[in-house]
Amino acid sequence: MKKLIFVSLLVNIAVLIPVCLGLITEAVWAEEGYGPITPARGILLSIYIAILLISLLLLRNPDPKLVAPLLLVQVIYKFSTPLTVGTLQNPVVLSNLGIAVLHTITLWTIWSSLKGQLVE
Repeated sequence: MKKLIFVSLLVNIAVLIPVCLGLITEAVWAEEGYGPITPARGILLSIYIAILLISLLLLRNPDPKLVAPLLLVQVIYKFSTPLTVGTLQNPVVLSNLGIAVLHTITLWTIWSSLKGQLVE
């Protein structure tokens, strides 16, 4: 479980650092994947920065009960992006789906190991 938590958090960090920098610096690839600069893209950047900062903090104390809510929110929004974007052809949608699979596996191991410890 600990290794998968570490991998999920590292993937968040490894993906979000260049993505946030690309959105901030208005990189060409960012506009191709995320569209032109809009208030909605700025809001998305804020969410990405929050996920990045929380992932960095959790690397220092990867408590499964703290990691699980972060990953669960990500799994929900990442699996829903094909529906909200309306295509599987967008590279952001495809990377979201891959990351969602990893985070789902990590969540499964967290829940399996914490079974009986959670408040019912």
